Amino acid sequence: MKKISVLLSLALLVCAVAQTPSQAGFFAQQRAKIEQNRLYKSTYNDIKNVIEQQNIYANKYDLKGLSALYANDFVNSDGFNKDIYFKLIEETWKTYPDISYVTDIKNIEFSDNYATVFVNETAVATSKEDIGDFTAVGELYSVSQCVYHLEKQGAKWLINSEKIIEETSTLKYGDARYTNIQLNTPKQIGAGKEYTTTLKVDAPQDTVVIASINKENIIYPQKKSDDAFRKMPDDNILERIFTSNTDNVNEYAVASIGITRAENYTDNQIRIYMGGLAFIMTRINIIPENKFIKFDEKEANTDK
Repeated sequence: MKKISVLLSLALLVCAVAQTPSQAGFFAQQRAKIEQNRLYKSTYNDIKNVIEQQNIYANKYDLKGLSALYANDFVNSDGFNKDIYFKLIEETWKTYPDISYVTDIKNIEFSDNYATVFVNETAVATSKEDIGDFTAVGELYSVSQCVYHLEKQGAKWLINSEKIIEETSTLKYGDARYTNIQLNTPKQIGAGKEYTTTLKVDAPQDTVVIASINKENIIYPQKKSDDAFRKMPDDNILERIFTSNTDNVNEYAVASIGITRAENYTDNQIRIYMGGLAFIMTRINIIPENKFIKFDEKEANTDK
């Protein structure tokens, strides 16, 4: 390969000496194109490296290293600044000390000093809770589609904002770990609009399922809604109608599920116990109301 490269260099040198003006233009264009491609690949790799490093630091629970990848003026689509955002990360690591992350980059777009990265993210962890005289082991599984916006500041690319397009997290204990649970709700809706949330639980036939469905605004600190459990209908489908908030903040639909079992305790007594417990949460992005749009009633009536 070295010999070939030397021969090509000599050939180009000869051509450069004997080339016509039109040939000079052609080679100039080719050199410019090669340089442009080199810069494109270099920028692409720099941006990709930021997201890959983010995943590495997250799996090492390295808060300092992770923080260095984010701009000081970072803010996400929930309105959380860098301080609040990293407090939430730190709280997550304390709650789930074995959590692991996988980031799958789907696309990278950039122009000048700004870049947009589309990713799918998965998080898996275990959870231990003391319930009575025994310890219940739970499994957390979270999936999301995210968009990271980056800005080049000096020689470094930094994450300056984040938007979560879709997000669902499920925490299951006991029998619930082997039960298919779905919480269906709109991914995006306007402020102050009604929507239906549907919970479906494929529970074993010898169980009784109790559940609750609520919604919570995505704020900090988080305020937990009160659970009002009720027995699931015979088809194990529960629905609730909510009205999205008018505070222009995103919200979660949250369901809590208990799977109960019965067994003979004595000849005349039956013991009811909780065989499984699950929590499922899915994001609803709220489209804020634009109060600066002028509405012409006369024009609207004319259109009718």
